[in-house]
Amino acid sequence: MTRFATYSADGKTFYGAVTEAGMIALSPEFPDWPTLRNVIEAGGLATLAQAAAGKPVTHPNGSFAYEIPVPDPEKIICVGVNFPDRNAEYKDGQEAPPNMSLFIRFPRSFTGHGRPLIRPKASSKLDYEGEIAIVIGKGGRHIKQEDAFDHIAAMTLCNEGTLRDWVRHAKFNVTQGKNFDASGAIGPWLVPFNDKSQLEDTRLTTKVNGELRQDDRTSRMLFPIPRQIEYISTFTTLVPGDIIVTGTPTGAGARFDPPVFLKPGDVIEIEAEGIGVLINGVEDEE
Repeated sequence: MTRFATYSADGKTFYGAVTEAGMIALSPEFPDWPTLRNVIEAGGLATLAQAAAGKPVTHPNGSFAYEIPVPDPEKIICVGVNFPDRNAEYKDGQEAPPNMSLFIRFPRSFTGHGRPLIRPKASSKLDYEGEIAIVIGKGGRHIKQEDAFDHIAAMTLCNEGTLRDWVRHAKFNVTQGKNFDASGAIGPWLVPFNDKSQLEDTRLTTKVNGELRQDDRTSRMLFPIPRQIEYISTFTTLVPGDIIVTGTPTGAGARFDPPVFLKPGDVIEIEAEGIGVLINGVEDEE
């Protein structure tokens, strides 16, 4: 299956098809679709795959840098506390709630595959959260669960990096700790979604410096992806290119005793079956 990425090379931004040897630039062929969001809006991923067939690599490995795949989503909505062991981590004696916890992230809080997460001057408590993200292809309101998979265009991965002290700066929100510039990552690419089997029971893992920290399956989600789409579309219109970050398993650094936060030089690898591996280092803010 053809994968698609947004990347920069020679001071320009492109999107194209991913190969083992590098990128096949496709954006110059589709001036009416300047970004992958426009491609998704037009239902054009299959057209891109056809256009890439038989073409040579235009940007070999080493000549480009990955950007987040959808550079200008209208919304990035993240689901919190969505695995059973994650709920137990809170040690509040409460069963899983009847409705999901949600928060918003801004596009500039994410960077691309192969780029460093930035540990900000304001906090040393940068943590990782490995997640699968879905990209909406067909928009709508009041989407039923049985129809939800029809609204997904593609899948990608997310390191939903979090500043743990900043999520507790106020009484009931986490926005600050979730939105430091380049504190998380999305990528490396988009994998077109064609069948629910791609998401119903997918293994998701996170490694830090080669050590397995998170390991779970989407079949164990408290709020499965169709329920997420149904619930979110109850209060907001989902549009093509919107990203839903679907929840992280137990095992983040904050849950160690004592906590183990990310530091410069660390390498985080987030992997999901059928999607790929998202790899990022860590650097301090200049």
